[in-house]
Amino acid sequence: MFEWFRAIHIIGVIAWMAGLMIYPRLLVYRLEAQGDARFEAAMDKAAGSTRKIILNPTMIIVWLMGLAMLGDNWEFYVTQVWFWGKILLVVGLSGFHGYLLGLGRKVAAGERPIESRKLRMMNEIPMIVAILAVILVVVQPF
Repeated sequence: MFEWFRAIHIIGVIAWMAGLMIYPRLLVYRLEAQGDARFEAAMDKAAGSTRKIILNPTMIIVWLMGLAMLGDNWEFYVTQVWFWGKILLVVGLSGFHGYLLGLGRKVAAGERPIESRKLRMMNEIPMIVAILAVILVVVQPF
């Protein structure tokens, strides 16, 4: 079963990363469309669909499959330094996910909780985390 857990985990990570990279961009478009009611509604719909169809389900899948792999091979993972680094990255990314959803609710309510420029810069966070996680798992530098 471990290989199935790992395959589903990797598929989930790919989809989660895609969602985490597009969601902030949708919020940027929404922030920059203020005053254009039709475009605001379209961006709200796109962000909502991304959240419901991609972000939340794939984060749950990633966590469930990761925990399944951990449970299947606890004796190995608990001794690996790279694994604990990856866990810290995933917990941080999960917090970032929650932060983005909070921003999305505020933006949909017509608030401007963040400048679009800052949100564009934050859009790079998921890719940086993905790079670090892949290096930790594949290269295992520690």
